Amino acid sequence: MNIQQIKETCLYIHDLDRTESFYQGVLDLPVIGKKPDRHIFFRAGRSVLLCFLPQATRQETELPPHYAEGPAHLAFEVTSEEYQQWKTKIEAAGVAILHEQIWRDKYASFYFHDPDGHLLEIVEEGMWG
Repeated sequence: MNIQQIKETCLYIHDLDRTESFYQGVLDLPVIGKKPDRHIFFRAGRSVLLCFLPQATRQETELPPHYAEGPAHLAFEVTSEEYQQWKTKIEAAGVAILHEQIWRDKYASFYFHDPDGHLLEIVEEGMWG
């Protein structure tokens, strides 16, 4: 038995519309589900990014209650050919690049924040094999 991939990643956010503007408007992630006063979900390649309002999900009765506080980190993989285009796009949207890193003398990545302070990263494909 093997786990094939992480299917969903979850962030806890404070404003659904602001989150939609950022992830759909800046990162071009399609919205695949939205429930007012609870969540918005995005398609990220073969994965799904779940964004929940923690004040709603900590009161959950049908599913186990879930919530978190503080900034999280996640990375989006892009092709090496598109890496610089993504960096330019993020900067053009007025989002500050916090740091750029070259890993193992081969793969580049850069870090930036979303509107809720989560630390996001764009990384070239192949970094983890």
